[in-house]
Amino acid sequence: MLEAVRNAFRLPDLRQKLLITIGILLLYRFAAHIPLPGVDRAALELLFRGTETNMLLSLLNFFSGGGLSQMGMMALGVYPYITASIIMQLLTPIIPQLEELRKEGEAGRHRINQYTYWLTVPLAILQAIAQGTLLSQPVGGGLVVLPDWGFTGASFLPSITIIIGMTAGTMFAVWLGQLLTEQGVGNGVSLIIFAGILSSVPYQIRLLWAQPVLLIVFIIITILTIALIVFINEGQRRIPVQYGKRVRTMRGNRMMMVGGQSTYVPMRVNTAGMIPLIFAQSLLILPSTLASYFLANPGWVGAVANWFYNTMSPTNFLYWLLYFLLVVAFTYFYTDVMFRQQNLPETLQKQGGFIPGIRPGPRTEAYLNGVLSRITLVGALFLGFIAVLPYIVGVIVDGLFGGAGVLTGYQSLIISSAGLLIVVGVVLDTMKQIEAQLLMRNYEGFIR
Repeated sequence: MLEAVRNAFRLPDLRQKLLITIGILLLYRFAAHIPLPGVDRAALELLFRGTETNMLLSLLNFFSGGGLSQMGMMALGVYPYITASIIMQLLTPIIPQLEELRKEGEAGRHRINQYTYWLTVPLAILQAIAQGTLLSQPVGGGLVVLPDWGFTGASFLPSITIIIGMTAGTMFAVWLGQLLTEQGVGNGVSLIIFAGILSSVPYQIRLLWAQPVLLIVFIIITILTIALIVFINEGQRRIPVQYGKRVRTMRGNRMMMVGGQSTYVPMRVNTAGMIPLIFAQSLLILPSTLASYFLANPGWVGAVANWFYNTMSPTNFLYWLLYFLLVVAFTYFYTDVMFRQQNLPETLQKQGGFIPGIRPGPRTEAYLNGVLSRITLVGALFLGFIAVLPYIVGVIVDGLFGGAGVLTGYQSLIISSAGLLIVVGVVLDTMKQIEAQLLMRNYEGFIR
């Protein structure tokens, strides 16, 4: 592997791509530390590094790659763009105009990407307003992260400045991601998220440094989780496909049979990636977030709000059970949406391909749906396990060390299980792209 890295740097064009990738990631991390005006840093430190916790803000901080805890220009990260991409993917099979654009090839995909960028701007503005409102609530000891937040009087201009700064930071991050995809190696937006997640690793290690045994336990769990993620992410069912021979007329009235080759269609075990985890967690934190605004109300309203707030807590077993079930359900839903967009049975029929023993058309579609349903079960259970891994780790920590509490495992993982899913996926994708570049130049493979 080290020899392959040296070979990659010996090639001038590939070396340039790698240096551009590293340079853009460093630029992104530098921009993430550009502060926004009007932020109380002491309150921000207490909120994200102290005893004060907010599930919604913790989730948003994860999606922003740790940018929210810095409260700089990259406080939103590329999450609004990811949200816009998911919305466009879900709308494409519903809206006929978008479906027609998707079928137009490269030009249609370029147009859909433009719509995605346009949708990112209002989503970034809305998310900036929502996060600003959350951060304007008292943290502890009367401290407020955004003391000048509001849209009346003297608070109007500071609030508009923060919203514009967050939105501009998101679009700048998206532009850097696009530049990475075009000029560097790997998927740009994924690498941006990858860099943000890894930036929190030194802080987590520093927290655990005082407890070396616990640190070793978390390192072992991290290594085992990475191995499991690699095994499942690389798992696929190969469906054999045969292309019939076609007759071609040559000069001199000669006939020639062409085609007839055999190949396969890979169907991945985990087609949905980590999108089901985003759906499920966003849905789970909604009741507790809404309930937090009614806790002080008297009567049955306050009682119901307290029940929801305590039930939908990461210290409650019911929370993790619902999380697991929702992840499994959303995995099936999102995989089905993605598979229908590919329209694989129709594509095979148009290209003259068929699955041996299966008649083209509805029979092929039914066969592929059956295979997809079976292998998605493995992917859904895998994602469900990844989702509840923090709870399992917390139980183990509580049993081994006594009194550490379930929440310790949830907060003290070196990299969260969802974060590991992203990191491993990005590393594998980038390594495969470098592998392709090396194979084009007859070098030894990067992955053995």
